[in-house]
Amino acid sequence: MDKSFRINEYKILAYRLLLAYFFYFIARILFYIYNQDLVAIDSIGSFLKLCVLGLTFDTTAILYTNLLFILLSVLPLIINTLPKFQKLLFWVYFFPNLIAFATNFIDFAYYRFTFARASVASLESINNEPNKSGLLFSFVGDYWHIFLLFGICTFLWIKLYKRVQIVKQQDYNSARYFSFSIFAFLLIGVLIIGGIRGDFKHSTRPITLIDASRHVEMPEHANIVLNTPFSIIRTFGNNNFEKKSGISEAIIQKAFHPIKEYPREVSQKPNIVLIILESVSREYVGSFNKEMGIENYVGYTPFIDSLAQHSLIFTNAYTNGRKSIHAMSSILAGIPSFKTAYTSSPYATQKTQSLISNLNEMGYDTSFFHGAPNGSMGFSGYANILGFDHYYGKTEYNNDADYDGIWGIWDEPFLGYVNEELSKKQEPFMGTVFTVTSHTPYIIPEKYEGKFPEGHVAMHKCIGYTDHALKTFFEAAAKESWYENTIFVITADHTNQIYYDEYLKMVNRFAVPILFYSPKGDLLGSNNDLAMQIDIFPTLMDLTGYNKPFRSWGRSLVSDSIQKPYAITHNGSNMMFMRDSLIGVFTNDNTLGFYDISDKGLTNNLKSEPTENMQQIEQMARGFEQDYMNRIIDGHLSAEESTGSQ
Repeated sequence: MDKSFRINEYKILAYRLLLAYFFYFIARILFYIYNQDLVAIDSIGSFLKLCVLGLTFDTTAILYTNLLFILLSVLPLIINTLPKFQKLLFWVYFFPNLIAFATNFIDFAYYRFTFARASVASLESINNEPNKSGLLFSFVGDYWHIFLLFGICTFLWIKLYKRVQIVKQQDYNSARYFSFSIFAFLLIGVLIIGGIRGDFKHSTRPITLIDASRHVEMPEHANIVLNTPFSIIRTFGNNNFEKKSGISEAIIQKAFHPIKEYPREVSQKPNIVLIILESVSREYVGSFNKEMGIENYVGYTPFIDSLAQHSLIFTNAYTNGRKSIHAMSSILAGIPSFKTAYTSSPYATQKTQSLISNLNEMGYDTSFFHGAPNGSMGFSGYANILGFDHYYGKTEYNNDADYDGIWGIWDEPFLGYVNEELSKKQEPFMGTVFTVTSHTPYIIPEKYEGKFPEGHVAMHKCIGYTDHALKTFFEAAAKESWYENTIFVITADHTNQIYYDEYLKMVNRFAVPILFYSPKGDLLGSNNDLAMQIDIFPTLMDLTGYNKPFRSWGRSLVSDSIQKPYAITHNGSNMMFMRDSLIGVFTNDNTLGFYDISDKGLTNNLKSEPTENMQQIEQMARGFEQDYMNRIIDGHLSAEESTGSQ
């Protein structure tokens, strides 16, 4: 009899855990509904197959979340069936489960901005925001329907939990009770260990995010297989940096020439104004889409398009990360981010040769401008690490009348402030500007309501406003004495809302503009070679006449004839390496596929028909990752340090 009522307790425990699986399944359906244009699935059968694959990842997340609940449910405490103990279990069950469950709902909206499940790095980004309450209220207002769905699911979950109750038991045979309970406790413990690891094989490591890519045909489907609690748990305390080997130094040197040196002689050092536009996808910029063949295409940047006619533009360029802070290290230090942001790693504070350190060495006055509250996005901390002479944020701007109430100072007045501050500088100077307005919640100043085309998605009118802000900035700067001797660079940190199908393709989700403009008219043309954010650092070293060795995996876009064009990006799970006629897709341990360079949607995997070029691409991709990891871990991020990565 003692056994039977304990068995009934275990059945109810299983029922309560199965409820978690059921609601994770509901969350997976809702995630797909909200993001079906980004994770296209051709049939219900395919979706259900991904759900089955996801059970392994759900199991890990659910078991981690419910460890205390399971422990209290199976320990032989005698009082397990008492009403007061069951009330305690109710709270021990729902408190962690609902927190974990809620993270899935955040990704219904957040996935569109990162194209990856949220991780610990995402939480760190939020933690860097001074205006957390304002962002929360904005999120609630914009995505009230997600909060409503969460509330409905929570209500149903609690109702279903309470439908099955444990009956109070009082008659115990102590010997039977404890012997059976200990046996069951040990058995359940073994099952939990296997469930958390992902299997029972001693030879395999516990499953991680990259394991979600092992059995999917399209890389983005890994985000259906995953759940957000798992992503957060598995990235907690994991910086994803580890030493690599296996690729010869000769291959790395031939492919990337990690230590660069350009012989250009410059009689007068040019000023540099580097403008990083928040969330401006290449999709939005008409001058970068002339050869894309998109039917009925419409762009939203008339000023950038007019400037592009007198600039050197790169129409096949990509980000080297997924978030704003990723772009800061990629553009300014030539250090891309893979699964984890380099700037969130334990290595971010080490001595790094960068655009800033080299310009400081050349006697430049260097400044970083960001209209958000100081400390936002982690920018001020990293700017300090890089060695900027000055940081100008919302505090220095000192006029909340121009505050948008969410992110920072509206772009137009802040860019006017940038012009004023730069005009006070002694030349040569370098100013990096990071804009803020073109971002969720997609608002613009009231006085401009109706002035810019609404377009097809909420982002389009914001792009129109930011483009207008750039126009007023350039008009004002053109009147200053420093303007003629300045090189302007315009790019973006990452992409945002997508309208055209061409930009829904996996690779094109990381497509951004790169533009170099000189009022002297010596930077002209449209170039369709592969380019990326980490190319900006060496290009500016070349143009400013920095003729000493420096560390860079990118290349000068204006004169590098040794290193062939390539591009590398990471979607949070997989590395995508583009060079020559191929795109290679890799995880830490596996080669997932090869695709023709024109197949930006990664639809036709050529891996089954191996070629010599595929082997070379794989070696280069592995070589990049090896040199990247080893230099970062060994502290070899400047030419002054050891130039080897062996």
